[in-house]
Amino acid sequence: MDSDDDNVEEVVEGPLDDDELPHGFCTVTYSSSDRFEGHFVHGEKNGKGKFFFFDGSTLEGFYVDDALQGQGVYTYEDGGVLHGTYMDGELNGPAQEFDPEGRLIFKGQYRDNMRCGICWIYYPDRGCVVGEVNEDGEMTGKAVAYVYPDGHTALYGSFVDGELIEARLAMLTDQENGRPHFTVQPDSPVYSYDKSTSSCIASHKTLLDPYESQRVYVGQSLISGAGEGLFAKIDADADTIMAFYNGVRITHSEVDARDWSMNGNTISLDEETVIDVPEPFNHTENYCASLGHKANHSFTPNCKYDPFVHPRFGPIKCIRTIRAVQKDEELTVAYGYDHEPSGKSGPEAPDWYKQELREFQEREAETRAKDS
Repeated sequence: MDSDDDNVEEVVEGPLDDDELPHGFCTVTYSSSDRFEGHFVHGEKNGKGKFFFFDGSTLEGFYVDDALQGQGVYTYEDGGVLHGTYMDGELNGPAQEFDPEGRLIFKGQYRDNMRCGICWIYYPDRGCVVGEVNEDGEMTGKAVAYVYPDGHTALYGSFVDGELIEARLAMLTDQENGRPHFTVQPDSPVYSYDKSTSSCIASHKTLLDPYESQRVYVGQSLISGAGEGLFAKIDADADTIMAFYNGVRITHSEVDARDWSMNGNTISLDEETVIDVPEPFNHTENYCASLGHKANHSFTPNCKYDPFVHPRFGPIKCIRTIRAVQKDEELTVAYGYDHEPSGKSGPEAPDWYKQELREFQEREAETRAKDS
């Protein structure tokens, strides 16, 4: 590298050969601020090496004659990771991608840096979309499926870029070499993307969810004064998604501004949105496309709310077991109202909740008194 050259493209730290080219283990910093650390032979990358890109991402693997070959690991700036197969520096062959938490989000093939063939795209909730991607690497076509977290129940049909257009109920029967086989139920209703708005809860309000309806039913709650409740139809292990909580999408300020009596079926989705199942849709004859809102509160719950990406309803919440539950056991969640009194009026919560909270705290105090 000629130091008096105005266009210094790279700065080399490490041994050089007679032609002043990197030779041995060197660190090379390029004018783009990208940096490469690895082995060089007469100016060409050969052997193990790692790129540190200016945006915080990295790429490491084995270089032959200046190009990445074989297995390489690309780490995104957010901590997500792609394990891929490289030929002459380009992604060609099997790949897997993981999110920053280490959960699998993609499994499939690449050709010339583009997804190709049969690919699996996984959501953090363990649902996934699978099918043959189009020439742009998108999950678009007439033979794509959404597979529920049980790994069997599926909706098979037309999708555009991973979004359900119309599909029928199917079962994922088996898969060989990553290629799934589905058996479509011939008399299945047609399911389509049906994300709610602030005024429309669903287009098909009484079309049951095929996964949920295998796992839960609505019955008279065992909790006094609670009305209906949600019950397990089958034995289920801990960490099993049992039901979905869809509803109209309203803002937090709308919820905060109205009377508590209207907020019996509200749940926070994120910082912007609250999901609500208002009258008359809290009656199953008017709405039963999802049943998560039927789960009652307990201070010792067997389930919790979790985020879920649903093929029909889009981003919603689900009800997930936190311990094993038995068939016909009532499913409960902790509603999580604010226990800290705001002013002198006590916690921000409905009266029944305050009553239960008092009773729960009294029981806890009694237990502590006995133990001491």
